[in-house]
Amino acid sequence: MYVQAGKGGDGAVAFLREKFRPFGGPAGGDGGRGGDVILEVDEGLSTLLDFKYQPRLIARDGEPGRGKQQYGRDGDALVVRVPPGTIAFDEPSGGMLADLVLPGASAIVAHGGGGGRGNMHFVSPTRRAPRIATPGGKGEQRWIRLELRLVAEVGLVGLPNAGKSTLLAALTAARPKIALYPFTTLTPNLGRIRISDEEAFSIADVPGLIEGAHRGHGLGIRFLRHLKRTRVLVYVLALDSDPVRDFEVVRREVAAFDDEMASRPALIALNKDDLVAAQGAKECANILRSRTGSEVFVISAREQRGLGPLVTAVGRILKSHSAEPDVAARL
Repeated sequence: MYVQAGKGGDGAVAFLREKFRPFGGPAGGDGGRGGDVILEVDEGLSTLLDFKYQPRLIARDGEPGRGKQQYGRDGDALVVRVPPGTIAFDEPSGGMLADLVLPGASAIVAHGGGGGRGNMHFVSPTRRAPRIATPGGKGEQRWIRLELRLVAEVGLVGLPNAGKSTLLAALTAARPKIALYPFTTLTPNLGRIRISDEEAFSIADVPGLIEGAHRGHGLGIRFLRHLKRTRVLVYVLALDSDPVRDFEVVRREVAAFDDEMASRPALIALNKDDLVAAQGAKECANILRSRTGSEVFVISAREQRGLGPLVTAVGRILKSHSAEPDVAARL
């Protein structure tokens, strides 16, 4: 989208002439400052869809100065409401302008121009009646790109039909689409798990990954950026498939997308234990523990079995692994 801050008002050239003060002298006031373009978080919003129909954001100009040393009015800032988790990038350079997470957080993405100076500022002993004023400064103009990332502390990642959406629905009040065919999840889903009155955390489910996702195959790679804010990953693997191979595929795709994200604390949830023999699930869990060193939990999201220990372990890791400074500031 295109954003343009307001231009500053021009300074005025004026002289004071009043009764009993026929030679009042220079009295031109300064122009007002141009309005800024500001992004502000509104926790009532959840998408950036509105900006599709509003591709230009232009703030008001400052008013010019007036006589009698009157300053022009500053242009009103244009405050644009965005959902939590919005990131603004400068489109030509790709640099980040703002990362907005907390409700009420704001950032200026285009600064208004400064107001011009009136001729009252240019008086000197040798220049008693200056006819000099400066114009207002131009406001910043730029193309920006807005990107929305979910604000979640825990991320569910896995292959299609591993049961991530079923697990999210079992743990939270979220109601994602659940079906027997692959890629039923086409958009990320967010839920919140309350452990006690004082302790809770948010959890996100993204569309399933497939092998080659980092090269653009499937859907999940489009949404992995939503997991960049998470502090803990839960790898959801289906026991009725080949969990060991599935873990290697998913872990490899996450690492190809972002090495740092793949190195975060992680748990493994072996789902659908109601579809396999108990001994087979136990052996698979032991293999994954020995190969990965991660905690492994055998669960059934559909039957809501084994979920308590998984939630407890996630809460324990969140407590013991404090967020990095930049992540903590955003969360």
